[in-house]
Amino acid sequence: MPGPNLLEPPGQNAFASFGKDFGQRFIVTVDTEEEFDWSAPLDREKHSVVTVPALRKFQQFCEGFGVVPSYLIDWPVACSSFAPEAIGDAVTRGTAEVGVQLHPWVSPPFVEEVNEFNSFAGNLPFELEREKLHTLRDRIESAFGVPPQIYRAGRYGLGPRTAEILRECGIAIDTSVRARWDYSSAGGPNYRQHPLRPYWTDAEQSLLELPLTTVYWGPLRQVGNVIYPHLWRAPQVRGVLARVGLLERIPLTPEGITTEEALRGVDIAIDEGLPVLVFSFHSPSLAPGHTPYVRNEADLDALYDWWRALFTHLEKRGVKPTSVADIMASVKSG
Repeated sequence: MPGPNLLEPPGQNAFASFGKDFGQRFIVTVDTEEEFDWSAPLDREKHSVVTVPALRKFQQFCEGFGVVPSYLIDWPVACSSFAPEAIGDAVTRGTAEVGVQLHPWVSPPFVEEVNEFNSFAGNLPFELEREKLHTLRDRIESAFGVPPQIYRAGRYGLGPRTAEILRECGIAIDTSVRARWDYSSAGGPNYRQHPLRPYWTDAEQSLLELPLTTVYWGPLRQVGNVIYPHLWRAPQVRGVLARVGLLERIPLTPEGITTEEALRGVDIAIDEGLPVLVFSFHSPSLAPGHTPYVRNEADLDALYDWWRALFTHLEKRGVKPTSVADIMASVKSG
């Protein structure tokens, strides 16, 4: 039987319940991927993996705060010896976890044309998406010696039958839904109506959706989902609304979001009772010169300062770090 369609928002009775001692937690997810020119068309060949060793420093930094990062690994990284050298020991010790991130344009088999539409894996023919995902999942398990339990589609590109493939792969959690965002103008999914709370995607409770956390801030935030879709052609209006403090969309990421903005977003998410706050960023930002967000050493220092401030604030608010393993243990007992 085909699985649930992850492109559709869930019903109200699908929300996951957590164990009584779980409280509110946060998880750090890292889109662990190759470096490429973000301003150029997608290309199968023009990429590198020179920033992967920088994962070691970030891992050590997180361990100092008791944080267990979840590294969502794509094909070029999975095939690099740098990855197990950087974080393999942490994965073995349980102070890091590995998951799957599918960038279809650099993940075999190489059958489809490379273009924007096909960069959303869920747009591919089912059998091709299936083969790419199975091949990548198996490669990650071979590289790290543990089966990955969490998945994120590159570019958040879920498809109508992705859940079916994830269940075949033994994946417990999908974290591809970027609530409050709409990628349909580029041929991708529309997650504007999806909730922020974790939810079961099927009646059997075999696959948990863990949406990335994005909140609206400001007096107009209760109608943010109504206003924002009408402003996609007018980014300057969005900027004005944010500057005057009326409405701001805040994803929990150090990429393009200031510390002050992120702290506001965290407080909103906590006050709204979200059981899990999901942070994310791209691994090439851990070295200067590979993403628009970290151009130099000063930017890199600022990125680590961002995480330091957020981890400190979350501790003060009583929000503890969690992991895929802890989340699954709690929802099964909730």
